[in-house]
Amino acid sequence: MNKDHIPYGRQEITQEEIDAVVKVLKSDFLTQGPRVPEFEKQLKSYTGAKHALAVNSATSALHIACMALELGPGDWLWTSPITFVASANCGLYCGANIDFVDIDPKTYNLCPLALEKKLKQAQAEQKLPKVLVAVHLTGQPCDMKAISKLARQYGFSIIEDASHAIGARYDGEPIGGCKYSDICVFSFHPVKIITTAEGGAALTNSKTLRKKMELHRSHGVTRDPVQMTHQPDGPWYYQQIELGYNYRMSEIHAALGLKQLAKLDNFVAARHALVKRYNESLGSLPVDKPFQASLSYSSWHLYIILLKNDDPAFHLEVFNKLRVQEIGVNLHFIPVHTQPFYQQFGFKSGDFPVAENYYRRAISLPLFHSMTELQQDRVIQALKVALK
Repeated sequence: MNKDHIPYGRQEITQEEIDAVVKVLKSDFLTQGPRVPEFEKQLKSYTGAKHALAVNSATSALHIACMALELGPGDWLWTSPITFVASANCGLYCGANIDFVDIDPKTYNLCPLALEKKLKQAQAEQKLPKVLVAVHLTGQPCDMKAISKLARQYGFSIIEDASHAIGARYDGEPIGGCKYSDICVFSFHPVKIITTAEGGAALTNSKTLRKKMELHRSHGVTRDPVQMTHQPDGPWYYQQIELGYNYRMSEIHAALGLKQLAKLDNFVAARHALVKRYNESLGSLPVDKPFQASLSYSSWHLYIILLKNDDPAFHLEVFNKLRVQEIGVNLHFIPVHTQPFYQQFGFKSGDFPVAENYYRRAISLPLFHSMTELQQDRVIQALKVALK
């Protein structure tokens, strides 16, 4: 990659993180040692959740969350069309049906008004969802008060897909505390707020859900006599009591995560400072800047602008002009219902018009906590030229 290239996201690994990983490599435990439980403990401390399970990806976390909520064939999972495909695929892994709820035109998150309208129709058709995956796009929390009120009224469970949102707050409280949800999922991919290289976590306040996810994380195997169907034959004994997977996080990944988690608030603060500069610099340009809801404190994983001109040709032209200037813009995300794989379920263009309008106009500008003002100024200048 060209040294002048500015990516849309980038991890920062210091000597401190390298030393922590090397220490694990020299230790007796590369997996199933003390670092993963310590990482989980620190996640609980930061978020206020009662239980945390570290896993090898946010996708794995979504899968075991759906399994713990007993999502299965004949059930429905609903989510936002503006998300990565994993937010919907996790339902398919369980054999469930998938549907989407259109987004709010300001926040780009799942719209509570559209959700309420769809729930009323689904109730009449006896197709209410069992699980709703609420995606905190860009790090801005969804309207969880409105969504949780509807969950109580219509009887569905909530998974917060907070892959973008560790370090964010809703109504003054940390995302991950599960005040308005059954389970919350984080991602620690390198372009996210903090990284474990690859990794994720599922958090909950339910001991029952924690036990189920713990089983599903590790082959459905337990050494806990309380969970076994009969008394152990000896100290070597274990039982498989569910069909699970190997979704465990390694000690190496957890060691990296522990060092990154300690810096989380500083990372988010740096992102806020960069967003402030973007907002001040883009005011006169023909773009819509990201809107922030009053109860939201975003972790600012992404900074997404919407072009006022929704001509697809203009969208492509601006995008390509920025890429030619080594500005690593991206687009988050292609509406899931338009993906070829999802066409088999009867989805088609026009089903979720707000999401599709968003897609025609959205561009993610580079944003990462170690981004310099000089790099940011290059992005701003390139955007000004591209929009002319």
